[in-house]
Amino acid sequence: MAVAVDTSTRTLVSRVQLNRPRGRIVYWSVLVLTLVVFTLVFIGPLYMMVTGGLKTTAEAIQSPPTLYPHKITPGTYSTAWTQLNLAKLLTNTLIYAFGALLLQLVFDISAAYAFSKLRPVLGNLVLGAMLATLMIPAMVLIVPQYLTAIDVPILHVNLLNTPWAIWLPSVANAFNIFLLKRFFDSIPQELLDAASIDGAGSIRILWSIVLPMSRPIISVVSIFALVAVWKDFLWPLLAEPSPTKQTLNAGIYSLSQGVPENVLIAASAISAVPTILFFLFFQRNIMAGLTAGSLKG
Repeated sequence: MAVAVDTSTRTLVSRVQLNRPRGRIVYWSVLVLTLVVFTLVFIGPLYMMVTGGLKTTAEAIQSPPTLYPHKITPGTYSTAWTQLNLAKLLTNTLIYAFGALLLQLVFDISAAYAFSKLRPVLGNLVLGAMLATLMIPAMVLIVPQYLTAIDVPILHVNLLNTPWAIWLPSVANAFNIFLLKRFFDSIPQELLDAASIDGAGSIRILWSIVLPMSRPIISVVSIFALVAVWKDFLWPLLAEPSPTKQTLNAGIYSLSQGVPENVLIAASAISAVPTILFFLFFQRNIMAGLTAGSLKG
């Protein structure tokens, strides 16, 4: 009697091989080894950073580094919080991050909606030019961006040491506009046409129909906008020369003179906590938003 084999699901290792003892041993060995290696690669630096803040200064600069603190000094974290004025730097970073997020949502959503549904003349050409900017290394844009910030064309305003120096460069984000446009493309045009027949204008359609349906991708863009400002280092260091107005990363660097190594490591660990929490709380939104809009229907 012939045994039917289910071939509807294609995998790297066939079911026949997995049913054999040797196949199962090899499969699980490779899987466990891969998981352990990748876990060590990604978790290892975080572990060394957190434990480095618990070490004494002598042990923190020891080479080769120790795998765990021989003498735990938890007071290093409170010292880092007060000595480096992390509360002020954290407040600055929150203001810059959420201000950039608000401006990005307003302008990037408007641009993506125009490219996707309004279809302006030469819209594809403009979109292609915007996407082409993703190929330009960020370091190349630092100098012209800085020259623009110290003397804004036409207005002739100096934006240094103001939140606008952080907010405005983050607005035109080609990658976020592309993500939003791809999602808007998946919204049935018939639904928008029906609303238009009922008398709804373009802005009303965007506000009442498109945005409520676009919550997954808006969540992803919001997370990307917040994390981009949070992890940026060079531009906030140039745009906000005053240490009292800098972000966490730039402020820790500016105030690091004469600070022990274990205190700096503890400060770095504290600055990494918000982004880790962002990912843990919103990882489902990230995956759902990145895959949303890939299929029409």
